Amino acid sequence: MSSVLIRNARLVNEGREFDGDLLVSHGRIVKIASSIEGETATVEIDANGQWLLPGMIDDQVHFRDPGAPDKGSFHTESRAAVAGGITSFMDMPNTSPATLTLAALADKKRRAATSSVANYGFHFGVSNDNLDTVAALNPCEVAGVKVFMGASTGNMLVDDPRILERLFAEVPTILLAHCEHTPSIEANATNLRELFGEQLPPAAHPLIRNAEACFRSSSMAVDLARQHGTRLHVLHLSTARELALFEDQPLAQKRITAEVCLHHLLFDDRDYPSLGNLIKCNPAIKTQADRDALRKALLSNRLDVIGSDHAPHTWVEKQRPYSQAPSGLPLVQHALPALLELVSDEILPITTLVTKTSHRVADLFAIPDRGYLREGYWADLVLIKPEPGGVAVSRQPILSQCGWTPFTHHCFRHSVTTTLVSGQIAWHDQRLNDSCQGLPLRFMR
Repeated sequence: MSSVLIRNARLVNEGREFDGDLLVSHGRIVKIASSIEGETATVEIDANGQWLLPGMIDDQVHFRDPGAPDKGSFHTESRAAVAGGITSFMDMPNTSPATLTLAALADKKRRAATSSVANYGFHFGVSNDNLDTVAALNPCEVAGVKVFMGASTGNMLVDDPRILERLFAEVPTILLAHCEHTPSIEANATNLRELFGEQLPPAAHPLIRNAEACFRSSSMAVDLARQHGTRLHVLHLSTARELALFEDQPLAQKRITAEVCLHHLLFDDRDYPSLGNLIKCNPAIKTQADRDALRKALLSNRLDVIGSDHAPHTWVEKQRPYSQAPSGLPLVQHALPALLELVSDEILPITTLVTKTSHRVADLFAIPDRGYLREGYWADLVLIKPEPGGVAVSRQPILSQCGWTPFTHHCFRHSVTTTLVSGQIAWHDQRLNDSCQGLPLRFMR
């Protein structure tokens, strides 16, 4: 494994920005100093003042492997991820077959070990008939356990109160919840079809999957977690109302945490007329007021981490009528550049962005030696270059298998110039290094 010396960088770490050099050897950060002299490295990179960040750790992706090679695989989507500054990901269980057995989990680990450019971990799924397996899980073998408490994919919807009670009482590790109240969603859809007919537009999506449907489900999850002392992590908050369910406390003092995803921070319901099904996702992108409240909550400890919920579908599928088009967006390739728009607009300090995309994710999931710029830690690193004139997304190749992005008409004011994964150069000067091999994430619980 080659050594890498990064000079003249602007390091962002643990609430600070400072100028310095960083040396990587045998996959680890071995030295951080204002100036590193007398050291040689296989590769030297002059950052010329670029930001040097710990790579983003994405706690929620749907890489479609196995089961949907036309939408994505560990190979294609991890390549897109490192180009977007994501060095580690945690994949969701709603693949085909779903990750509901230890055999399915082992199969996904084997697949990633041979094809993922980024570091990888996996969430285990819950159904109505695998609670014995879930209760017996080794907490160190999975990133978390995912429950769909609302309308979702296949046989993974869990809405039986008895099963939920047992799950919250017996789950041996962090429980991740997708929270939407299915009866509310179905009633909303019926009412809208009665008023406007069967051909509803994409703009109906946040009216069907509305704030009330989210709050009813997420408040039930929080109540169950408090009752049973569950370590609960609620995924992709999309409403201002839900924020009141979560405490503004340091992570170490909480057993109930929350994630927000980049599309709920960057889009709102005014974007449906131009983007339509391309921003159809569950939970739905909602109002500007909801978006602004989520942004503001990132400045406190009420929202703990930022994820992508990368969920690619083919372009053909997304061109279907609204009711037939699947939900989900491909986002990993543009994750950090898109989020850095909030930094450019002075909505979010760069130090806070790093905290929510790297530091807190590593802390929340008990991932050792990653998520920080510290000597002895794995070198998961990203160099970020300012682009004063903006970089048009439309001029860049799309690396996700699906071949499209909701950001086509955007120009980003920062770009990812270099990504290191476990000390290996995975992305540099707009080129991928396919010889890079991500490592399995460890969870020390």
